[in-house]
Amino acid sequence: MDSRSPNQSAEDSRRRELGAFLRSRRERLTPSATGIATGLRRRTPGLRREEVAMIAGVGTTWYTWLEQGRDVRPSVEVLTALGEALRLDIAEKQHLFILAGRQQPERRAVAPEKVDGPLLHMLQSLVLQPAYVIGRRWDVLAWNPAAVAVFGDYGLLEGDARNIVHMVFTSPHHRRLLVDWEQLARTVLASFRAASARYVGDPDFERLIELMTRSSPEFRSWWPQRDVARRLSGVKHVRHPIAGAMTFEHMSFSIDDGSDMKLIAYMPLAEQNSVAKLQTLLDALPAERRSA
Repeated sequence: MDSRSPNQSAEDSRRRELGAFLRSRRERLTPSATGIATGLRRRTPGLRREEVAMIAGVGTTWYTWLEQGRDVRPSVEVLTALGEALRLDIAEKQHLFILAGRQQPERRAVAPEKVDGPLLHMLQSLVLQPAYVIGRRWDVLAWNPAAVAVFGDYGLLEGDARNIVHMVFTSPHHRRLLVDWEQLARTVLASFRAASARYVGDPDFERLIELMTRSSPEFRSWWPQRDVARRLSGVKHVRHPIAGAMTFEHMSFSIDDGSDMKLIAYMPLAEQNSVAKLQTLLDALPAERRSA
């Protein structure tokens, strides 16, 4: 009978799986892929343990223990070095960190954000659900006709003006549109602060925060309070200039592609006849405003 606690047994299994994963990646990697010169025929498939240790800058004995599933605890820096030495892709690096019980360092996206075809197709398929995709800084990257009908045409906005925080705090249209504006604005600000924590010091974020501090007295007053929130869903009441009062339930979905993009979708509720009002707005939408 195994006298170990369930936690100990699970930890042992995780270490063994980590070792097996490292070994599998090592054995599939050819020396030529890493620039290692080979001599005579090699008995070991892939790289040797000492070669991985050398490339990663760790001790051979220590790395051997890691592959054997012993109780050694690699740091984030060592795991990063091993991931590079073994030429792991994004998914494999994430798997490595999970097995090691470590939090993978956040990757700060620097390339222009792009909404790929499948996500655009799904966005357009949400006919009676206003929806849009936001990027890491909460810039609106893509949207559907229902979002245009309710919130306005994002295509008419450029640069920082097409940012959720900027719209909520500086757009007269959004201030009139959003019922309970102050409560919503405080929630948006607290959620944005939580989401932006991984980008502290990023020039694009710093520029937006500086702009908002100059442009909005509410932002200037509330931002130093450092409130944080992680709100994934809720109910939003709007006062549309044509349709009148409408109520939506909204939800945020993270895009599982390594980016920091999110899909925000709004479902019209039966309350205040919101579904029928949205259909009327869509029917009246000009053809040129029906595409993102």
